[in-house]
Amino acid sequence: MRWFHFVFMGLIALPAQAETVRAVPLVPVSAARSTAGLQAWVTSFRPKALAAGIAPDLYDSAMSDIRYDGQVVKRDRNQSEFTKTIWDYLDTAVSDLRIANGKAALKREVRALSAIEAQYGVPKEIVTAIWGLESAYGTFRGSDPVLQSMASLAYDARRATFFEKQVIAALSILQSGDTSKANLGGSWAGAMGHTQFMPTSFIEHAVDWDKDGRRNIWDDDPQDALASTGAYLKANGWTTGQPWGVEVRLPDGFDYLLANRDTLKNPVEWATLGVMDVKGQAVPEHGAASILLPAGAEGAAFMVFDNFEVLESYNTADAYVIAVGHLADRIGGGGPLRGGWPRQDRALNHGERTELQERLTAQGFDTQKIDAKIGPLTVNAVRGWQLSHGLVPDGYASPRLLARLREEATR
Repeated sequence: MRWFHFVFMGLIALPAQAETVRAVPLVPVSAARSTAGLQAWVTSFRPKALAAGIAPDLYDSAMSDIRYDGQVVKRDRNQSEFTKTIWDYLDTAVSDLRIANGKAALKREVRALSAIEAQYGVPKEIVTAIWGLESAYGTFRGSDPVLQSMASLAYDARRATFFEKQVIAALSILQSGDTSKANLGGSWAGAMGHTQFMPTSFIEHAVDWDKDGRRNIWDDDPQDALASTGAYLKANGWTTGQPWGVEVRLPDGFDYLLANRDTLKNPVEWATLGVMDVKGQAVPEHGAASILLPAGAEGAAFMVFDNFEVLESYNTADAYVIAVGHLADRIGGGGPLRGGWPRQDRALNHGERTELQERLTAQGFDTQKIDAKIGPLTVNAVRGWQLSHGLVPDGYASPRLLARLREEATR
């Protein structure tokens, strides 16, 4: 439930908790924003917080020493420029060290994790993998003052609605006695504890697993955080016994137009089309699934099930979900991915993604928007261009494709 934007090969994926950015003129972070201005905002926000059930004394005490954090605001504004290819991300996210540490963490907490799995139906390996990606198994939980960060971002007004909710939720956490203001720490973006819950997600899904009267996701004991993660995934529709996905091999002559999230077939139907697991066997029946090609026809292919979408509720980036699933598989004793990656490619930057959309549209393959986001509309435009040129229509927006578009413009 992190707030970061992820850009993998030009695909921007916003966490599910993100809200539409208001059309607010941006001012320099250092100008027109200040601690004095934030304190005025605190005063003006008080009636809204009290109307939401926050006690006056608690509000006044908790908000009295809030200071404007310009660095948090600056990082929030700039995060969409972070780019990384999926293979570079997976190299770090599912490194040998993270796998080894994950196995050790699972062994250390196996009693609690097994009970959590029995309670919520979410595999202990999946919960452990999220723990590993979110905080390196509790090593990096974040120590930024969450209330101050959320207030600074709400005052910045770009995402006021979202962050105002986080401020009220953070105050509610204090009011409930789950933790103290001094201990209410997290990432600069407000994600807290071992598995990085945003305040609103904490309010909705956190559980007191150890029955000590507090839902404590911050301290060294991770049990409440791990159980809260299991509860969160169950509430978002986790199907017990169903995998997140399975790496598959596509047959020669595969119709790459079928490789999209809207085309759903049961594994037996995919098998009749020649889609098998990496051992050449039909994937077991786990319900309807789609084929995902995160790096086009030259990269690894996955058959993904409903639980893939459930993991997207934690973070909507495909690469993050694949990392969670694959790390869980490796922690459980599975092997490395068998498919390769087009490692000669790099991620397209913001300007290149915009240029790609402009050139596709100019050549008659309308992306509908020029927003530097390689979403379904742009992927479909890429597929159309590829088909018109006799190429594999995998929708992969690569530097090589942009180079071809540039070449054509000079002819």
